Amino acid sequence: MEIILSGIRSTGQLHLGNYFGAIRNFVKLQHTHNCYFFIADYHSLTTHPTPENLQANVTQVLVEYLASGLDPEKATIYIQSDVPEVCELYLLLTMNAYVGELERCTSFKEKIRKQPNNVNSGLLTYPVLMAADILLHKAHKVPVGKDQEQHLEMARTFAGRFNRLYNNDYFPSPKAFNFGDALVKIPGLDGSTKMGKSEGDANAIYLADSEKTIHKKIMRAVTDSGPEKPNQEKAQAIQNLFDIMTVVSDKQTIAFFEEAYSKCTIRYGDMKKQLAADVYKFIEPIGNRIRELNQKPEFIREVADYGAEKARKSARKTISEVREIIGFRTV
Repeated sequence: MEIILSGIRSTGQLHLGNYFGAIRNFVKLQHTHNCYFFIADYHSLTTHPTPENLQANVTQVLVEYLASGLDPEKATIYIQSDVPEVCELYLLLTMNAYVGELERCTSFKEKIRKQPNNVNSGLLTYPVLMAADILLHKAHKVPVGKDQEQHLEMARTFAGRFNRLYNNDYFPSPKAFNFGDALVKIPGLDGSTKMGKSEGDANAIYLADSEKTIHKKIMRAVTDSGPEKPNQEKAQAIQNLFDIMTVVSDKQTIAFFEEAYSKCTIRYGDMKKQLAADVYKFIEPIGNRIRELNQKPEFIREVADYGAEKARKSARKTISEVREIIGFRTV
């Protein structure tokens, strides 16, 4: 059975973009593939070296994974820092990663532009740690966004380089997993094309948001003065609202507002109120489950321990075999 691995950073809550972009598909994949889903708390230190409430953030993401439908009995769900073997593989891969190729990484260039006062070596070697995450479980496929494609290509480079250096075919060459039409991109409420925490809390609708919070965020969403002529092309901010409505509202509702827009009779206030109600109706079951799980800290600890045990079984096997291939004493 093919092994699929995916991680999510631990800096904050999951939002609708996360859910439609990946999580709902992960819920399906856990029944058909050998899946590893991890919370990347080590990765978060590259841009947040002294994070506030790191453990609380990690726990919250784990809770929201579970509330969204991931099953620790069906998939291996773990916290990155609970599997120390990833650090050893990261070190070993770094020995054969070249500074020049790491400096040419697009995301590294972008990060040093955005945070010139925190250009740490973790940023430079981020692709190596990501490769270690993937290769530790000898994953065949990795669901990645466009911003991570170069990192996956580098993981293939490191896997191939290890195999050539030690004259073996130990690591598979991981490929991108494409969800195809099942992948839905959720835009932001600020008129941007991406929903995400990095653009600000007001831009994202979180799975744990209350009805009041959702209503407040959507009512403040960016709009314009309205169409001035029939069938006018929508501005990006308006298209965003319709795109979100497409995934949470029924066809009749969408058709009603599409027609109102095309006839220049649309009232954005009414549309936002309807959208807020439909968004809350959609995420209410997940939100209720989140609140329920937040009252069960012992259960969450058990899930984390169980996931760590499963992940470390795979990780220890890989590290033992890699050490033997390189020539170290096996432990």
